[in-house]
Amino acid sequence: MLKTRMKRVADRGDHAVQRLAEIEASIADLSNEDLLDLADIFKAEPRSTIGDMAFVEMARRNISL
Repeated sequence: MLKTRMKRVADRGDHAVQRLAEIEASIADLSNEDLLDLADIFKAEPRSTIGDMAFVEMARRNISL
Protein backbone atom coordinates (compact mmCIF):
# COMPACT_ATOMS: atom_id res chain seq x y z
CA MET A 1 0.00 0.00 0.00
CA LEU A 2 2.76 2.46 0.90
CA LYS A 3 4.67 1.66 -2.30
CA THR A 4 1.54 2.32 -4.36
CA ARG A 5 0.92 5.63 -2.63
CA MET A 6 4.55 6.71 -3.01
CA LYS A 7 4.42 5.81 -6.71
CA ARG A 8 1.21 7.81 -7.14
CA VAL A 9 2.73 10.86 -5.40
CA ALA A 10 5.89 10.58 -7.53
CA ASP A 11 3.79 10.29 -10.69
CA ARG A 12 1.84 13.41 -9.71
CA GLY A 13 5.08 15.30 -9.23
CA ASP A 14 6.40 14.12 -12.59
CA HIS A 15 3.14 15.14 -14.24
CA ALA A 16 3.30 18.59 -12.63
CA VAL A 17 6.86 19.11 -13.86
CA GLN A 18 5.82 18.03 -17.37
CA ARG A 19 2.83 20.40 -17.39
CA LEU A 20 5.01 23.29 -16.22
CA ALA A 21 7.46 22.60 -19.04
CA GLU A 22 4.55 22.59 -21.51
CA ILE A 23 3.31 25.93 -20.16
CA GLU A 24 6.79 27.45 -20.44
CA ALA A 25 7.11 26.15 -24.01
CA SER A 26 3.68 27.58 -24.88
CA ILE A 27 4.71 31.00 -23.60
CA ALA A 28 7.97 30.83 -25.57
CA ASP A 29 6.00 29.94 -28.73
CA LEU A 30 3.76 33.02 -28.53
CA SER A 31 4.17 35.77 -31.09
CA ASN A 32 5.54 39.06 -29.76
CA GLU A 33 2.09 40.66 -29.83
CA ASP A 34 0.47 37.77 -27.96
CA LEU A 35 3.31 37.70 -25.45
CA LEU A 36 2.84 41.41 -24.78
CA ASP A 37 -0.91 40.84 -24.30
CA LEU A 38 -0.19 38.05 -21.81
CA ALA A 39 2.32 40.18 -19.92
CA ASP A 40 -0.18 43.04 -19.81
CA ILE A 41 -2.81 40.76 -18.29
CA PHE A 42 -0.42 39.46 -15.61
CA LYS A 43 1.56 42.65 -14.88
CA ALA A 44 -0.08 43.38 -11.50
CA GLU A 45 2.21 43.31 -8.47
CA PRO A 46 2.98 41.00 -6.88
CA ARG A 47 3.46 39.29 -10.22
CA SER A 48 2.10 35.79 -10.66
CA THR A 49 4.19 32.89 -11.92
CA ILE A 50 2.74 33.23 -15.41
CA GLY A 51 3.53 36.94 -15.35
CA ASP A 52 7.10 36.17 -14.34
CA MET A 53 7.42 33.68 -17.19
CA ALA A 54 6.05 36.21 -19.67
CA PHE A 55 8.42 38.95 -18.49
CA VAL A 56 11.42 36.61 -18.62
CA GLU A 57 10.53 35.70 -22.21
CA MET A 58 10.08 39.38 -23.06
CA ALA A 59 13.54 40.13 -21.65
CA ARG A 60 14.99 37.29 -23.70
CA ARG A 61 13.43 38.77 -26.84
CA ASN A 62 14.38 42.32 -25.82
CA ILE A 63 10.80 43.64 -25.98
CA SER A 64 8.80 45.57 -23.39
CA LEU A 65 5.31 46.83 -22.68
